[in-house]
Amino acid sequence: MLTREQALEILHTNLQAPNLRRHCYAVEVVMQALSRRLGGDSEIWGIAGLLHDADYELTKNDPAKHTHVLLEWLKDIELHTDIRDAILAHGWGYVDGNPEPTSKIEWALYCCDELTGFIVAVTLVKPDKKLASVTIDSVLSKWGQKSFAGGVHREQIEKCEEKLGIPLRDFIEIALTSMQSIAPKLGL
Repeated sequence: MLTREQALEILHTNLQAPNLRRHCYAVEVVMQALSRRLGGDSEIWGIAGLLHDADYELTKNDPAKHTHVLLEWLKDIELHTDIRDAILAHGWGYVDGNPEPTSKIEWALYCCDELTGFIVAVTLVKPDKKLASVTIDSVLSKWGQKSFAGGVHREQIEKCEEKLGIPLRDFIEIALTSMQSIAPKLGL
């Protein structure tokens, strides 16, 4: 079965940009926290989060291949089905043919992927650029400003309420607290 160490090696071999790696670390820690909230396996959920964008540098100019290249790299490794399915489903709506999320792990990855980026954007407008300075209220104060982090699909994040049964404020708190716990690793 794929271990975190193997997943990290795959990530580091194929994703060189420090900020992209940090994004994957953030999604990993948020997925682990969500697994605890939703009764999932934190190792499996974390690996799905860690690897979800490992092929991004290679596929960014050909988005139709995103997730599929990664799964090709993983084809000879014993991989938990939930990891494979979550990686595929996180591309729903962006990668033609990728399935809509159905399980909790799939919806968790789909919803938190965008939220981590939004929290980073809020952090970067703080005077000290530190996650420690970010609060749930500071995230929510930027939420309605469509020009702020305009590329973040807020409706994707907001599906946390319907699909995971987690109110948006609580979802933000889970993600923010998780990211703050590894702030030095995120450079924030």
